[in-house]
Amino acid sequence: MSNSELNQRRLAATPRGVGVMCDFFAERAENATLWDSEGREFTDFAAGIAVLNTGHRHPKVIAAVEQQLARFTHTSYQVVPYASFVTLAEKINAVAPVAGPVKSTFFSTGAEALENAVKIARAFTGRPGVITFGGGFHGRTLLTLALTGKVAPYKLGFGPLPGQIFHAQYPNALHDVSVAQSLASIERLFRTDIAADQVAAILFEPVQGEGGFNIAPPEFLLGLRALCDRHGILMIADEVQSGFGRTGKLFAMDHCPSVKADIVTMAKSLGGGLPISGVAGRAEVMDAPAPGGLGGTYAGNPLAVAAALAVLDVIDEEQLCARAARLGDQLQDTLREMKRDCPAIADVRGLGSMVAVEFRDPVSGEPDAAFAQRIQQQALAQRLLLLTCGVDGNVIRFLYPLTIPETQFNAALALLCTLLKSPSL
Repeated sequence: MSNSELNQRRLAATPRGVGVMCDFFAERAENATLWDSEGREFTDFAAGIAVLNTGHRHPKVIAAVEQQLARFTHTSYQVVPYASFVTLAEKINAVAPVAGPVKSTFFSTGAEALENAVKIARAFTGRPGVITFGGGFHGRTLLTLALTGKVAPYKLGFGPLPGQIFHAQYPNALHDVSVAQSLASIERLFRTDIAADQVAAILFEPVQGEGGFNIAPPEFLLGLRALCDRHGILMIADEVQSGFGRTGKLFAMDHCPSVKADIVTMAKSLGGGLPISGVAGRAEVMDAPAPGGLGGTYAGNPLAVAAALAVLDVIDEEQLCARAARLGDQLQDTLREMKRDCPAIADVRGLGSMVAVEFRDPVSGEPDAAFAQRIQQQALAQRLLLLTCGVDGNVIRFLYPLTIPETQFNAALALLCTLLKSPSL
């Protein structure tokens, strides 16, 4: 069936609230390549929104899932547990950027991980409030929408949202928000919106995802840790998008090893394409909820757990953290060289292979979402999948599988350079 026919069926059968970027339909995929229902080949720099650090259908992930399929597919861990869940928890406990001892549990989606992290923080502290940051993205459920610091398209028409959620400023030099100003904005919330002794947790992304791949400076992490310690507030690091090798370390928090979170959330690339998320935290914090307070029917599904165990092995065996750093350096160097030919490039930033380029009108200095969209659309026409992000929609982020072949990566960079130089833009 053609893409056009499938699109007509999609429009008739599914709601418009599920935004769809592409007008073609996936038929099969391998590593960094995707083929549509008409046989056309695409290079995937979207990776299912940062889910495929180990690529589409990594052989070891497929083999692990097939082996589990032959045994059982579901019991609900809360009814009949299985050893692989415990093994995965042990492996995450050993590497999570949390001061030990550590405990972990698993869910299905990033939003579930964030919801449960808040539940755990409130149970441990006995406090209701949560502080997050403008530009952050934490999910589409009602609680995680309240945590998210971007209105359109996520919050439109869905209010009222849960209360006791407050937003501070995230440090961003390009947007003239210093580390000192960011930390001061939290202190201001203590004076104007919620007393510090009513705040359960401060929740942040070490690298903002939807917000534009903005990187938390080490001095911000140090200051935030000190502030949390001073007021008895838990520090929650949202590593849903930044985890599992994307930044050149297993977790983005590992770039500042002197700072440890109290709770870390994770999802996306943990499952190598299967739905799984997790929450890891200090053991005494994680034990705060009573039995039955955490869980879910599909939480830590055995097929997804098998995939996650294989993903951790692949990251280690194929040295994907080191490869992420090398490919990310190459991409950033290429983009910075392009600033000579593309004055709309306002900033190039990244940790490892969590790289973004931000566009502004070279005359007015205003965010240029239209330019970012044109680059995205022209890349798509040349069969390269790219995603935009940022509060103003003027950022392109790069989320290629860390397993991408060198020749394919280089070809994509060459195409990107051609598009950025194009006088039609």
